[in-house]
Amino acid sequence: MPEKKRQDTRLESEGAEFLVLGNLLIEGISCYKAYINFPGYDLVAVNPDRSKTAKIQVKSRWATDYDKGFPIKNFDCDFVVHVALNRGYRFKKKNKKDNTGVMDPVYYVFPVGIVRKAWKPNTTWKKVRITEISEIEQYKNNWSLISDFLNKG
Repeated sequence: MPEKKRQDTRLESEGAEFLVLGNLLIEGISCYKAYINFPGYDLVAVNPDRSKTAKIQVKSRWATDYDKGFPIKNFDCDFVVHVALNRGYRFKKKNKKDNTGVMDPVYYVFPVGIVRKAWKPNTTWKKVRITEISEIEQYKNNWSLISDFLNKG
């Protein structure tokens, strides 16, 4: 059986960064995209009144039928936002009712310490298994974690 070719999702990854940026702005959190490739983060949220910043790394996945985790190598950030883009089925058989699998994106806002605890460095991809993050629903669309971080002491 031939090996499945790795899908090129560079455009979708860039799009995920802009989706997170847009959500932060809508939530009233000042933020900008780091256009130079910084290994540890993609976005910087700021509170200019407190001279406080939050470095944010965006991780995305294309497929609707895969949400076990994401690879990560660098933890030089304050938050990791995992964006489940849900652009279609890639791994499982299609559902007869919905043969595309396209759904709205889902966002998980994780403090970097939570991600580090779920990281498996001894695996080939050095993945974070989000299924191992307890009470994961508390991180879903929880943009207030970032605003609280920016507003504290």
